[in-house]
Amino acid sequence: MISHVSVGVRDVARAATFYDAFLATLGFKRVFINDFANAWGVTFPTFWAQMPFDEKAPTPGNGVHVCFNAASKEGVDAFYAAGIKHGGTCDGAPGLRPQYTPNYYAAFLKDPDGNKIEALCFLPPTEMSQLEA
Repeated sequence: MISHVSVGVRDVARAATFYDAFLATLGFKRVFINDFANAWGVTFPTFWAQMPFDEKAPTPGNGVHVCFNAASKEGVDAFYAAGIKHGGTCDGAPGLRPQYTPNYYAAFLKDPDGNKIEALCFLPPTEMSQLEA
């Protein structure tokens, strides 16, 4: 099982503003703060935004992304809206992704440093029929 995930950032304060905004919509809070890193979690740090330890420029990995579970469609929508409002860019608006599985509802953002972030929930059949109507 995964202990934590980290993404490299150039500006820790800017990353804190961005991640504080939408991670709160998913029930996370910032649980660690210093000059080179911030971490969020429910009780312990599971997601980190930090300056690289090797002091080289952070670069997002092609094909790499981090996905957070959302409790509902509304949670995915709130994640996306908060991320866009706080400097994220759209990499896939909220919606069904039937190419993955019929009830896969997700949204994708890129953070200000280009890291790809996703929120996901699996819709119950009653909500799927409402979207398809």
